[in-house]
Amino acid sequence: MLLTVTDLADPRLTDYRDLTDVALRVRTEEPAGLYMAESTNVITRALEAGHRPRSLLTAPRWLDDLAPVLERATGAGDGGEVPVFVAEEAVLREIVGFRLHRGAIAAMHRPVPLPLDEVLAPADRPAPRRVAVLEDIVDHTNVGAIVRSAAALGVDAVLVTPSCADPLYRRAVRVSMGTIFQVPWTRLTSWPHGPGGVDALRAAGFTVAAASLSERSVPLDDVAADPPERLAIVLGSEGHGLKPATLRAVDLEVVIPMSGGVDSLNVAASSAVLFWSTRVR
Repeated sequence: MLLTVTDLADPRLTDYRDLTDVALRVRTEEPAGLYMAESTNVITRALEAGHRPRSLLTAPRWLDDLAPVLERATGAGDGGEVPVFVAEEAVLREIVGFRLHRGAIAAMHRPVPLPLDEVLAPADRPAPRRVAVLEDIVDHTNVGAIVRSAAALGVDAVLVTPSCADPLYRRAVRVSMGTIFQVPWTRLTSWPHGPGGVDALRAAGFTVAAASLSERSVPLDDVAADPPERLAIVLGSEGHGLKPATLRAVDLEVVIPMSGGVDSLNVAASSAVLFWSTRVR
């Protein structure tokens, strides 16, 4: 259902306003059961994962290219056709707050979070052998990049701590290239202790390894030479690293050997090295 819009105050466009206001979007999207999928590829991956669109917004020049996506999105609606709002690019830019280069943006129904037990012991797929835990990582770009590396390098599931950035925030979804829809993930209710903490991973059969710089840290080469059957890799926040309580709770600490006087990498780059080195062979 194509609907031309020209009025910036059109109430039907509420989902698309203030997309660059991170604090506002974080406060409003999850309670509203909403997330934003930006670009044709990301929308397609969301639909392939069974997610349902609320509406789409695009410019006239993208309609021909979007035809297969729009047809699929319309069919994926709940109770009728999904509205596809069409606005000239100048109007579209005023609505969303930036120039949309990637064809379209969609307001999607946010899926119900998976229970932790279902992530760690799924009934419909093999049990995960590699899990990434993102502790309090606040940059959405880093979250998206880590998820993309996880999807590419054999990580079976991603867990995010209560204070970690939202993996379904628009920038995180875009940077992940929609791979957040193919990697099972959930938000833990507690960390590092409690029902969703390190003990829960250990009870599920995981060796829990923290990426850290300390005297206790084992070189990554040693872990990669004889990796545990089931391994959970914990990655810490960009500024302070992992919490002392987390380091006390884990089974081991692991460090990536460095040269050139460099002591650490960006957390997203580190995740790719760790995932590749400890992948199931």
